[in-house]
Amino acid sequence: MKGITSIILAAGKGTRMKSKHPKVLHKVLGKSMIDHVIDVVDDSGIEKKVIVVGYDKEKVIAATKKRNVEIALQEETLGTAHAVMMAKDFIDNEDVLILCGDTPLLRQETIKDFIKFHRENKLDCSVMTANFDNSFGYGRIVRDDKNNVVKIVEEKDSNEDEKKIKEVNSGIYLLNGKLLKESFDEFKSNNSQSEYYLTDIIDIFNTKGYNVGGYSIIDNEEILGINSRIQLNMANDIMKNRILDFHMNSGVTIIDRNSTIIEKGVSIGIDTIIYSGTFISENTEIGEDCEVGPDTKIYNSKIKNLVTIKSSTIIDSIVDSGTSIGPYAYLRPNSSIGKNAKIGDFVEVKNSKIGNNSKVSHLSYIGDGQVGHNVNIGCGVVFVNYNGKEKNKTVVKDNSFVGCNVNLVAPVVVEEGAYVAAGSTITNNVEENSLSIARARQVNKKDWVKKSGLLKK
Repeated sequence: MKGITSIILAAGKGTRMKSKHPKVLHKVLGKSMIDHVIDVVDDSGIEKKVIVVGYDKEKVIAATKKRNVEIALQEETLGTAHAVMMAKDFIDNEDVLILCGDTPLLRQETIKDFIKFHRENKLDCSVMTANFDNSFGYGRIVRDDKNNVVKIVEEKDSNEDEKKIKEVNSGIYLLNGKLLKESFDEFKSNNSQSEYYLTDIIDIFNTKGYNVGGYSIIDNEEILGINSRIQLNMANDIMKNRILDFHMNSGVTIIDRNSTIIEKGVSIGIDTIIYSGTFISENTEIGEDCEVGPDTKIYNSKIKNLVTIKSSTIIDSIVDSGTSIGPYAYLRPNSSIGKNAKIGDFVEVKNSKIGNNSKVSHLSYIGDGQVGHNVNIGCGVVFVNYNGKEKNKTVVKDNSFVGCNVNLVAPVVVEEGAYVAAGSTITNNVEENSLSIARARQVNKKDWVKKSGLLKK
């Protein structure tokens, strides 16, 4: 969206969080509060973003260095207006959207509607407001008979009539940048905290005859500022339920919403069922007609249609359509499982590709491997990929059969159509259509236990 500079206030310590980390870096559904706010600015089409940092600034700067933002520094914490002043070099004649870095529940639709309201009404200053049945603790919005915002009165300064006002200040403003810069000298710190409050901008603009309005949002949860661990928990619950509602309204079945967590940025196809105890991280795609869970964790992975995943963990991997995973399987990063394959119970796959219609049914480790199509990997097979210095690759080609308790010592290749007998340790390549047996001949020593004296009487 052209003609707007966003300023995100993120300089505070957040004392009530009781934390050694900056408040805005605490996470809501796996993503820091400041990242949520940056996301909503980006999603609203606003390109120019300035973050005002202060307390533990290095951590906030490091956490946002990939987010295409400018940084302004508030050396002393002297109030919200003072924080905005620290970003004066980034303010020109464009409108300025001021946001709080601890309001992760704000929606892009709300920001867009707020901007539309400001511009259609030709306002110089707009404040976003919300209505609460219990407005205790919030700054009250005082309007005149023409519905213009006259002032914002803080709880401690309000009279009995003002205390009854339900409309409150969100701390989010949209202002004419030129007029805002010209007004910086008008702010005073003659209050109990000796700070410069941004709420004073309402009185400053009204005194100068500028147009001031208030945009009241419908969902007052959006302006919830996070100041404590309790409020952080509330924000997690609100966002979690929003996301679950979105997926259910889009055709996904959620069996138990209380135990299911799906982060923002997850795509799930219709008629997929998510069972209890499932966690799905952002940047994950799940197709149609899948069954996921119970007790499953999926991180940053792509799951195609008709996949079943039971009680398993999948990280940075791809699972193609019609495949069954688990129970108790573990797909580690850079694993790719083909169509109609089976990865069974207690199977671990790491940095490997497994082809269509192949089976690794149970209790096996596939590391740094390439398994072709229509391959059977028996119980207890280990791809011995590490020699103490480096990782090596194992290749098992199409239509091969690897029996139980086989060690494939990499680098090694099992050619197409080959069979490897159970209990073998394979250190050399196996030729096409061959049977490989690598185990010592069995020797039975009659009465050895009795003669050794180990026999228990």
